[in-house]
Amino acid sequence: MTDKPATITMFGADWCRDCRRTKAQLDVLGVDYEYIDLEADPAAADVAREISGRTNIPVVVYPDATHHVEPADIDVEAKLRELSLI
Repeated sequence: MTDKPATITMFGADWCRDCRRTKAQLDVLGVDYEYIDLEADPAAADVAREISGRTNIPVVVYPDATHHVEPADIDVEAKLRELSLI
């Protein structure tokens, strides 16, 4: 990650396979993001739930205030392209 401010926030946990996959995808694409580990910060789970209305993770919040819950790689990539982040 660079010194630029994060443009994406991802709520996840290390035990979550979908979270690891989405985190790896963002890393490979070179996208700046803030990762919020719900195991390290359990109160953040309430924030993620408020955003998504669900308890599923990962929750990926984009700069345009939209979000994905448990997104497929193709959906994340499409959104990043739509926002000209890749």
